[in-house]
This record gives sequence, structure tokens and C-alpha cells, in this order.
Amino acid sequence: MVTNKLFCCRSGVLALLLLSSWGCSREPAPFVCTDPIGCVDVAPQDPLQFGVLQALSGQVAPLGLEQLRGIELALTKCQKELLGHPVILQIEDDGCTAEGGANAALKIIADPQAVAILGSTCSGAAVTASAAMASAGLTMISGNNSAPFLTAIGGERAPRWQPGYFRTASNEEVAGKVAAQYVHANLGVRKAATINDGDIYSRGLVEGFEQEFRQLGGDIVLSAAVDKGDAQMQPVLTAVVEAGAQLLFFPLFQPEGNRILLQSKGMAGFGQVVLMSDGALIEKSFLDAVGGEAKGMYFVGPAKANGVLVKALVQDYVATFKAPPSTNYYLGAYDSVNLLFAAIEKVAVKEKDGTLHIGRQALRDALYMTKMFDGVSGRLTCDQFGDCARPIFNVLRLDDPAAGVEGLQTNVQFTNAVQP
Repeated sequence: MVTNKLFCCRSGVLALLLLSSWGCSREPAPFVCTDPIGCVDVAPQDPLQFGVLQALSGQVAPLGLEQLRGIELALTKCQKELLGHPVILQIEDDGCTAEGGANAALKIIADPQAVAILGSTCSGAAVTASAAMASAGLTMISGNNSAPFLTAIGGERAPRWQPGYFRTASNEEVAGKVAAQYVHANLGVRKAATINDGDIYSRGLVEGFEQEFRQLGGDIVLSAAVDKGDAQMQPVLTAVVEAGAQLLFFPLFQPEGNRILLQSKGMAGFGQVVLMSDGALIEKSFLDAVGGEAKGMYFVGPAKANGVLVKALVQDYVATFKAPPSTNYYLGAYDSVNLLFAAIEKVAVKEKDGTLHIGRQALRDALYMTKMFDGVSGRLTCDQFGDCARPIFNVLRLDDPAAGVEGLQTNVQFTNAVQP
């Protein structure tokens, strides 16, 4: 009898366990966030919110607009929806300045529902924006920033690196080296001058150029700086001539880059000085502004992406914005959205009612682990510093100003074919 009673008790316990098990399968335990820096919880029907930082005012605005258009094209492809939730953007103009980057980032991170930040256009704005973003536990990914100081220099963590910062634009540390290699080996230049504008973008390119040029046996006869907003460039240009420079490397944005070029024309002693800038001036508005005065000028910039995906996206661009793209930099912005969304899809926990939970550290980790992601600009693999693009750069020469950006980008004089 004891045995039967024990059997009955066990049967009852078994029945209770089964009922309990069935109950658990019908009603999962409530989600508990264990992410070390927190989670974003998105209720059913609520949108996924993303911040956008771009330079949308001033003469750098054309670059910021191209970034914004790349983002818009990517959102259109996914019907402005992710994991069953509508996607909305909080767009802020950072003015391409450190102060603007900080202020714009603070506006975005003030909303705890912000999932991540897309941007910025300028590396100078990214320095302060990424610091604010990192402290708030967000993720930030740019399609245009390229200053070495933001990620890595010489294979080591850069001074302004921040956790959670990524970019689909190439690290311009390589650009300065490529430029120096070309002018030394192909143009026979042995004396060069440089001009930067004090921000981390232009300083990074200049430092890369100067270091490589000296290692090759060249002499940097003048390393000068101008301030953003400077209008009179004759003093620094006179110093270039007096230093005996054969080449001037000035990786500046507009309008300072325009002024250096235009005011050098007709200056005594400047006729034999080779002029070289960078990707910031590989842009339609610059070529329109300076016209034939830029003929013969050299530029170093990221290699142009080609292929079926690019051609299809160009068609979408023209159909959407009723004009061809003024640069190729919108491709990096397009890829930044797709890279970010793919990482969110990997880490998000979705409940039956549509509620989403996105771990902030989990999202960062998913991006750091991204390998061989097929972007329109090429395959992307993110390293431990946040660099996701393979750094291949071309040296270009402007022979036909009337051919515009397309003509310039096809007139390749030199390229680094091997990733460093």
C-alpha cells in the first residue's frame, strides 16, 4: 500500500510538473536585461529611433547632404522598417565642428529610446560626438569620417578612439602615405610643404604624408596651418614659395581649400609648385567653384567603388533625387545603415507581441565581429578599432575640368593595391 501511495504521489507530482511545463511554454518568463550597459526596449507598434549627425549647413553641406541621401536610400530599400517596427530619424546639423558635434549628440542621447547614431560627416565633429555617444552606451557608425585619430594609427588604438564607434569610410592614415609615395617616386618631388586647418582630419592626413615622405628621403620644408574661416591665404602661400617647395599638400575642406587654390594662381614663384589635396575636394561644388583653375591639380581619395550593386544604386539615386550624385561618399552612408541593421537583427530579442529588446553592448559586439559583409562599396570587415573598410586609395589628376567628378575619378595615376 505504501508503494501505491508513493506511486500516486509521484504521479501527481509528475502531472503538476507537466502542467507547469505546459504553462511555461504558453507564457514565457518576462525578459530580463543582462546586457552590461543596458537595453533599449521597444514596445509593440513603437518605432525604432536613430539619430543622424551630418553637416547640413555651410560649404561642407554638400557632403552632409550626400550622406543623408545615402541613408535615405538604404531606408527606402527596407521600406523604412526593421523587425516589424517603423524606423524614424532624429536629424541634427553638427555644422562640421567639434562644438556642433557635441551639441547634436547630446540632443540625440537625451532620448533613452535612441538605438544608435548614424554619422557624422566631418571627423572634427565625430571627436566630441563619439565621446558623448560612448559615455551614454550607444553605438555610432559613420559613412564619411576618415581621420586616423578616431580609430587606429600604425595598428594601435588612436588617441580619440571610443568604444562603440565604427565607420564604413576608409582610414585616411593610408591616404597620406599613398600621396607621399606617388609624389616622391612618380613626380620626383624632394621638397614638399603642407597646410592643415588644425582639426584632426587635416592634421591626420598631413602627418601621414610627412612621415612617409621623410622616410622616403624627402624634405618637408614647411609645415603650416590656417584657421577655419581664414580668407587671406597670401601669407602662407608666400611662405611656401620662400621655403622652396616643389609641391604643396593641403587636405582642406571648402572654402579654405578653394582659397588656397585660387589665390595661388598668378603668385610669383608659384607656377612650378605642384598642388595636391584630398577627397574632401573631390566634389562637384568644388569643381564648379574653381573651374579651369584646378586643371593639373592632384587629389588623393578612396578608390571608387564599381560593380552591379553600385550601378543599380546610382539608378535609384537619380530616380529619387532627380540628379546624379555629386560624390561617391553616399555609398558609405548606405552601407552604414545596412551594416547597423544587420547587427540589430542578430542581437534583438523579439517577443510574440512584437516587443523588441536590444542589448547595447551586444549590438557593439555584433559589429566588432562583422566579417566579409557585402556592401555596395565593397566587403566590410570590422576590426577591434571600428574600421570596417579596406583602405585602398587612388591618386587622381584633374586633366579635364568639364568632365566633372566622374572624369576626375577615372583619371587614376596611382593606387595602393595591397591592404597594409
